[in-house]
Amino acid sequence: MSVQGLAGASAWSRWRTMAGVGVRMMFHDRLKLLGTLTGVVFACLLSNQQAGTFLGLLGKNVMFIENASADVWIAPPFTRQFQGGKLLSDAVLNQARATPGVAWAEPLLLQTAQVQLPTGGSEPVSLVGTRAPRFAGGPWNLVAGDAPVLAQPLAMIFEDSEREKVGGLNLGSVREVNGHRVQVRGFTWGLLPFGPAYAFAEETLAREVLGLPADKHTFVLVGAAAGQSPEMLAEELQRRLPQTKVMTRGQYRGEVIKYLLTATAIGISFGTSTLFGLLVGFVTVALSMFSSVIDNIRQFGTLKAIGATTWDLAKLLFVQSCVYALTGSVIGLFLVTRIAEVSRNPNLAIVLPPWLLASTAGTMVLLCVSASFLSLLRLRKVEPAMVFR
Repeated sequence: MSVQGLAGASAWSRWRTMAGVGVRMMFHDRLKLLGTLTGVVFACLLSNQQAGTFLGLLGKNVMFIENASADVWIAPPFTRQFQGGKLLSDAVLNQARATPGVAWAEPLLLQTAQVQLPTGGSEPVSLVGTRAPRFAGGPWNLVAGDAPVLAQPLAMIFEDSEREKVGGLNLGSVREVNGHRVQVRGFTWGLLPFGPAYAFAEETLAREVLGLPADKHTFVLVGAAAGQSPEMLAEELQRRLPQTKVMTRGQYRGEVIKYLLTATAIGISFGTSTLFGLLVGFVTVALSMFSSVIDNIRQFGTLKAIGATTWDLAKLLFVQSCVYALTGSVIGLFLVTRIAEVSRNPNLAIVLPPWLLASTAGTMVLLCVSASFLSLLRLRKVEPAMVFR
């Protein structure tokens, strides 16, 4: 349908006509098109980069909880992070094992230890003591060796990306950890929380290195029996062990994330950066579309003169907004995924889950449509008679 035949046309025809006019107007001024798309791409790129980095940091703090293969965690009271605190007694471990619905319960140790360097000085590691033969709590992401090697005398597994930092470690290297001789039997990759990298040893060796008594544990990990609800099991264990804090895997993960968002500046810092990117994109799109309306004001007056209503012009702006948003999102997401791949390293990875990528296009459409309101306010004042002035 032609623009001249707009008057009296059906609703679908009016939509199609306005969409065609809107797209042609966009590509008529390619410099403004490029500027507007740049704003959308920048907003998409910066917001996703900040959100992905934020999710990566959260993942660093909860990765142990997610990979420990435990359905329920028994921790010291007031635990809010994954770190060593007040030690639990053997009585807690035995009570957990005697609770109906528990398939297994194993102790886990976690404390900081110092690795002596060949050149002098030392480097800290977060030493994890896990009991053979189940090795609940790790290690995982192994690039050399496997968990059963920890059953060998003096065996420890270190983080591969920290090898040079700890004095050029290799398989078979001998080091002193807290004054105790150990031998490198394997390497993990990417097990770097906010604190020192994780290192793993069998429980007995870890106790010797850390100087912990045989009846004290940092955590007790629990596996639920087949058909047993972890939530119900956690409630029963909490009832039996009121002096501890019992959480399912999901509850513990949520507790750590809640702590990071409320007790640290991480959420505010990354949230501010993300909003800044969206604000810059909003302003860029709003100014560009408003400028385009001013430059083409006589053309809009012509459209009104041949029967277009303000609602028809709103459809035109809506189509332009969607084209800007979807095109900019495709370009922006392509760039941010490439950046995530190139910058990926054990210290920090930009995490871009499907739901984040999928929500980006919707957010960009909302941003661009909102930005077009300023232009629509100007178009409401356009009179058909201005064409003849």
